[in-house]
Parts: sequence; C-alpha cells; structure tokens
Amino acid sequence: MSLDNHWFSECYAPGGSAFSLKIVKKLHQVQSPFQKIEVYETETFGNLMVIDGATMVSTRENFFYHEMMSHPILYTHPAPKRVLIIGGGDCGTLREVLRHPEVETVQQVDIDEEVTKAALKYFPELCESNNDPRAELLFDDGIKWLAEAEKGSYDVIIVDGTDPVGPGEGLFNEAFYNSCLRALTNEGILGQQTETPLYHMKLLNEVHGAMRSSGFKRIQTHTFPQPIYPSGWWAATMAFKGSNELPIRTDDIANKPFECEYYNLEIHRAALALPEFMRRQLVI
Repeated sequence: MSLDNHWFSECYAPGGSAFSLKIVKKLHQVQSPFQKIEVYETETFGNLMVIDGATMVSTRENFFYHEMMSHPILYTHPAPKRVLIIGGGDCGTLREVLRHPEVETVQQVDIDEEVTKAALKYFPELCESNNDPRAELLFDDGIKWLAEAEKGSYDVIIVDGTDPVGPGEGLFNEAFYNSCLRALTNEGILGQQTETPLYHMKLLNEVHGAMRSSGFKRIQTHTFPQPIYPSGWWAATMAFKGSNELPIRTDDIANKPFECEYYNLEIHRAALALPEFMRRQLVI
C-alpha cells in the first residue's frame, strides 16, 4: 500500500500489478487487536475501506462481491432457512442474505468489531439490515465458533473472510472445512471467497482438495468482476455436503422479490462457466 500525491495504491507484488484510487481525505483509522483499519473518501468510488493496506470495500462497486457471495449459494440450496456468515464485518453480505424471505435466522460471526463500527459510520447502506429480527451479530473467533457448533446447525455457511493471512489464515484448511461439514445439514452448502483465479490457482486447487478431503461431495467455483481487488476478477467456491445434484431455483431467481445491481438468472448461469485455463489447471 502506498499514498502518493493523493492517490491510494494497493500494489500486489506477486502479480506485478497495482490498483489506485484518487483520495480526497482520510476519514478513519484504528488499530484493532487484529488489524489496521482505514477509511478514505475517494473522488469517484465513494468511501473506501482498507485493512492492513489491502482494499476491502468501496461504496461504488461493493455490489459485485456481496451479491455474488450471497445469491448464487442461496438460490442453489432448496430451502435455506438457517444461515451462518463467518467474517462479513462490513455487513454487506448479511444485507443480501436477509433479502431472501425464506431465510429465518442469520448469525454473523466476525472476529473484529472495529470493522463493523467503521461500516456503520461510513457504509451505512451496507448495515441497513443489521437490526432485522432474524439477524444476530456476534464478535468472536469464527474458527472456534464452528468447531463448537452443534451438528447440523446450518443450511448454508458463507465464509466472507479476508485473504488467507492474519485473522483469515485459518479459514482455508481441512480442519476448518471439517467443522463446516459437521455443522451443515445433509443438503447443506458451504460458500467461500477464493481469491482471483488469475493469480491464485494454486490456492484454489488447495481449497478444492481440502474441501474434498474433509468429505464434501461436490465442489463448484464461480467467478465475477471485482474492480478494487488484485486483477479485478474474483472467485467464490461452493462445497456441497450431499451427493445429490442441486439445481438452481430458476423460477425463484426470475421472480425474486428484490432488485440487484448485478445478479440475475443469466449472470448466475454465466458465472459457472469456467475459462479454458481454469479448466486445464483446476483439479475438479
């Protein structure tokens, strides 16, 4: 991360690339017990949250990530009533999940309350559903939470974590997936952000392998634009506990009772199509 002549830049050295936004001013900075959280006002992307020097969320484009982390998995599960979000401290994924009327309870477990405090002040639109009676916001260690969860507690688990370093490091291994598998119902689905295929195919293959080793029957990755993250392109991976093929609920998507900025039925289908280099490199 660098600040030079009013530009914020996140340099991703392994990819030899950088992403920059012109900054108006810094709005917020706090060092929590876990990470450094900053918020900037930008000229064209609204507010920007940065954690440990890495871009996390901006006002202008967060809908790509939050919608694609939420709706594909919820519209693939036949009846998602009990949902757990691990991470998700900016509350955007929580907002999208709660747009589904069939969802009865959502627990969000994020280790760092300071992220949510910053979101409440600088991204209030992401937090507009925080007081929904179906929602429970908890500030705890998500890895520990899942290890102690009762068997079959959740229909859907969404892991909306940071990169696999620092607090997010333990969210990408077989031990964590074992906990997820046990906590899911028989038709349960785990969804997780899995970085960019352009730079992180090794990690994506490791995630697929660890999910299969823990006992998930089927693994499926979908991709979507993510302008402020390295490469501008991101992936999420779904792991299915049951062996039965779960068709997407096409009629429900076509008649969804809410509007999206990005997600629709055609986008859902298209996001599942993998480019040739991923087909060659991904161990499915």
